[in-house]
Amino acid sequence: QLQLVESGGGLVQPGGSLRLSCAASGFTLDYYAIGWFRQAPGKEREGVSCISVSGSTTNSADSVKGRFTISRDTAKNTVYLQMNSLKPEDAAVYYCAAVAFRNRNYCIRRPGEYDYWGQGTQVTVSS
Repeated sequence: QLQLVESGGGLVQPGGSLRLSCAASGFTLDYYAIGWFRQAPGKEREGVSCISVSGSTTNSADSVKGRFTISRDTAKNTVYLQMNSLKPEDAAVYYCAAVAFRNRNYCIRRPGEYDYWGQGTQVTVSS
């Protein structure tokens, strides 16, 4: 059974940092592009960042550029989202998702393109 599990969420003060992890079980992430998404109460799910199969391509939303970094560790079968300079508007449930694109250098932040989803991890940014 293909499963993604997010971890690393929590409560942080504005300006603080968190690192989210997306671990896979039952399959290797080597053949999947990975996206991080977030959804705040009453809002649509938003594509935050994505990384291609090869890791050579990343794409991030304008709202997080320069603050969030997505990366993948093949040996650990895990994808990370390093979040720095967090703002109250970053608070949401964060999800990772996977899709098998034929193009190893391609990713997209559109939720509908992804096939496998984790359960999410809560990020709260508050003083």
